[in-house]
Amino acid sequence: MSGKHPTWYAFIRWLVKTAYFKTHGGIRSVGAENMPSQGGVIVAPLHISHLDPPAVACGTRRRLRFMAKEELFHHKLFGALITSLGSFPVRRGETDTESIRRAIALLEEGEAVLIFPEGTRGDGETIQELNRGVAMLAKRTNVPVVPVGIIGTNVVMPRGKTKRGRHLVTLAYGRPFTYAQLAVGKSERENRDIFAAELQKRIVDLCAENGLKLRIANSGLD
Repeated sequence: MSGKHPTWYAFIRWLVKTAYFKTHGGIRSVGAENMPSQGGVIVAPLHISHLDPPAVACGTRRRLRFMAKEELFHHKLFGALITSLGSFPVRRGETDTESIRRAIALLEEGEAVLIFPEGTRGDGETIQELNRGVAMLAKRTNVPVVPVGIIGTNVVMPRGKTKRGRHLVTLAYGRPFTYAQLAVGKSERENRDIFAAELQKRIVDLCAENGLKLRIANSGLD
């Protein structure tokens, strides 16, 4: 399967939502109407747990494509599963031109692509500095970006811990915005910094509005 089978995707989403999330505290969406119903869109969530990708997928009816770290594809069965659901690999810590070209092509084809702007999981207390990859893709494709706050996945499946918990998972989808709307700087670098700062702020605000107060890394601000 190549990720172009919406019936298979819908079945797995239903299965995860029913068999997993509903037995581990439940799942709810806030602002799901902010997700454009069609056309290319970048979905940019907070990242605090391995549960975040399926949670975001369960929180919206829109079928998502996932940019996922390359290591996840090394396990043959799991790699085949996430590939069948529309995931594609990215090599972290380096410029992966193949994954960038793939993301651009999908967005231009009208797909919704999920990208974690922090690049790696946080601790559920601090949002890390955002990389500039989302800004680059947003500029290149001129598609809207939807920020997503995630609350509770780090309790249900904490990073680096084997003990799991029960907690209501909340997905808070913010209003979409574009790179062009924020491009008021004097240089491309300044514009990307402005975009990243605004995306980070929107994610933090969405989390705060739904019960998770985050610190901003290296800012000294709460």
